[in-house]
Amino acid sequence: MSNLFRLLGRRLISLPLVAFGVVFLVFFLMSFSQYDPAVTALGENASAEQLAAYRHDMGFDKPWYEQFFVYLSGLCRGNLGTYGVNMDQVSVRISQAFPITVQLTLISLLIAVVFSVIFGVLAALYRDTWVDQLIRLISIISIATPSFWLGVLMIYVLQIKLAWLPGSGEFIPFSEDPAAYFARMAMPAFSLGLPVAGQMTRIIRTSMVEELDKDYVRTAIGAGIPKNVVIARNVFRNALITPVTVLGMKIGYLMGGAIITEIIFALPGMGTALFEGINGNEPILVQGVVLVVALAFVFINVIVDMLYVLINPKIREV
Repeated sequence: MSNLFRLLGRRLISLPLVAFGVVFLVFFLMSFSQYDPAVTALGENASAEQLAAYRHDMGFDKPWYEQFFVYLSGLCRGNLGTYGVNMDQVSVRISQAFPITVQLTLISLLIAVVFSVIFGVLAALYRDTWVDQLIRLISIISIATPSFWLGVLMIYVLQIKLAWLPGSGEFIPFSEDPAAYFARMAMPAFSLGLPVAGQMTRIIRTSMVEELDKDYVRTAIGAGIPKNVVIARNVFRNALITPVTVLGMKIGYLMGGAIITEIIFALPGMGTALFEGINGNEPILVQGVVLVVALAFVFINVIVDMLYVLINPKIREV
């Protein structure tokens, strides 16, 4: 157990360094933008003196490294900057959008995990049968289906043609109307989670097959232990080690894909905020959205590392 805490300590020590690297990289890349915040705030009709005064007051006339440390100090206080003519707070906009993106990501992840575990295990238990072949075909089709294309197709069929589900419209929180909430989130979550479900199904099937072919499984079954018990207690848990590792990367993929999916389904999440920033020439808002998503990905990978350790006891002895 002490080894587990040492591994956790190393992850927590490296986390601030990685977070600092992400902040620096995002800020450095955004510094190459040709955008002039003074023109955006004051308008194109502002005089040169007014523009110069605004840049001086906001610190935009300083070298980029000085601006970075000012931005970093503000970031430590939760200040991500302002954008727009009304000088709206980026942190306020993100606090409204980020929970929606997290909800969409979690629902998509739940769909992907449930489908992949069920079909991956079935494919492994009935390998080389028609069940396995059918699941392989479905997973390949799922992997080859782009989320944005599936989303547009679902809107056309389920919303426009059949009027079964709302593909766009006002977002209703879960606390106000759970049925309307899930009806609104069903199509974007399914279109986002289906490709990941196909990929994870293949990975779980391969891991299960490898475990089922190991000697300890045959020895346990030969000793009289029921096959279902061996599969549930040993095979399934050991087979989850590789999928959980891959799942960390897939969570980042889901969060990144959620940005495009939100634009398609008009969900007021991080994707919509990013689109507003790009469309309105607001790199401060774009920078804040990209930064928060990148940091969330870093934190998620730390959590996945911990889950990997809990699932695989051998790592605890490192």
